[in-house]
Order: sequence, then structure tokens, then C-alpha cells
Amino acid sequence: MQNPRLLDIHNATVYRDNKKVFDGFSLAVEPGESTAIIGPNGAGKSTLLKLLTRELYPVVREDSHVRILGQDRPVLWKLREKIGLVSADLQQGFVPDVSGLGVVVSGLHNSIGLFHHQDVTEEQLARGRTVLEELGITELENRPYRQMSTGQQRRCLLGRALIHDPDHLILDEPTSGLDLHATYHYLHGIRELLQRGKTILLATHHIHEIPPEIKRVVFIADGRVVADGPKEQMLTDTALSELFTMPLVVSVSNGFYQVLPA
Repeated sequence: MQNPRLLDIHNATVYRDNKKVFDGFSLAVEPGESTAIIGPNGAGKSTLLKLLTRELYPVVREDSHVRILGQDRPVLWKLREKIGLVSADLQQGFVPDVSGLGVVVSGLHNSIGLFHHQDVTEEQLARGRTVLEELGITELENRPYRQMSTGQQRRCLLGRALIHDPDHLILDEPTSGLDLHATYHYLHGIRELLQRGKTILLATHHIHEIPPEIKRVVFIADGRVVADGPKEQMLTDTALSELFTMPLVVSVSNGFYQVLPA
């Protein structure tokens, strides 16, 4: 039996803050089909990811559906065990005094920190320490979140996303705000996850964030899919210049793409 699609959106209408972002939007992503969603700011990338994490819901219509892992109405806590999330919204909203270990373990409680009413077990703490070790950030175990750099926070949040060992990860602008060293360190970790078989849905307007292992690229503009295909056909001078409405030149090095003004 074929595994259900990670994401299956058909003819969806979605509002965000009383603004219609999607009108008749459709997109499907198969399990194992890591995909980069590219578009300018305001194109609808974050809205798409919020549909997948159930932070947003479509208008209910008979000729429309949003299915996640084959389900129209997935149980939210079960969904979060199967799909890990790292986003700027999550990073900005996190409790500032929680430790690095607390950030990671909070993924088991679907919370933005650890709180006194939560029953945190020694087994959960041990699992969190294992994730910190796997990511090479054991030095952050007891460091307060507010004392971490942006890159350190992002790596702890990646650990939070991985604590259930999900098959799928959602990354929203993953290297935004990171310096050059932190960017490439973070991307190295993402590449390792892809090589281990994780399916990653990456939303960005930074072309250099797309790891060589991601082969499919979808362009979004004005709340609709405007192009979809293999990376080599999508990340060209002509296609990207049209998407971002300015003349651009693309170069490729070691499987990574770079874009400069023409």
C-alpha cells in the first residue's frame, strides 16, 4: 500500500488576518519528496506551512480539501509527533529562561518552554540529552535561551523538532538572521537529516539555503503556484528573474545555488 501524501491541497481558499491569501490553491507533496518552496515576501509561503501545521484552516467547501498524511482532520498531537517544525515565529515566541535541554524536551509537550505543571520524566530528559549530543550542542544543555545566539537558538529548536524522530520536517526561512558560519553549520545539519531519509519542506526566498539533496522546487507568487519542477529547470536566470521581478544571475557551486543582481 502506497504511503499517504505528506501534503495534499486541492482548491483551497485561506484567509489570514481577514485577508484572502489563497484562492483555489492546489499543491501535493509525496513522502520522501523533499521540496523547496520559493517566493518573494508576502507570496504565501508561511501561510502554506501554517496549513500543514494546522495553525490555519481553509474555508470549508465540498470541492476543496487539505489533507495531511492522508487525513482531512488529523489529531493535532499525533501530527506533531510525525512532523517537526522550525520557524522564526516559534523562535521569537519561546520562553526566554528555559534551558537548551528544556527547549528540546518541550517538543514532547508541544509547548514553547517547560512549566511547573508539566510532568517531565527522567526518560524525557535523557532523550533530550541524546538529541543535544547528536546535534553537537551539549554545551547548551544548561544555557538559558535568552543567552544564546540566534544560531544556537535555531539549533536547539531543530532538536525540539527532532525529539520525536519524525519522518518529516518543516523549515521556514531556516537561516534567516544567522551569520555565515552559523548558516553553513546549520545547513550541514540539514543535509545530514536529508541523507538519513527525512522529508523536508523548506520555505525560503534565500536560494543559498536549498541543500543539494532537495531536488524539487515550487515557485509561489501572489498566493498561487506559478511554477513547479526539478531544481535544475527552476533555478535559472530567466525563471528567478521573472519570479522576483528583477534581473538576476544564477551560479552553482558544489550543488548550492547563488543568485546575484544581473
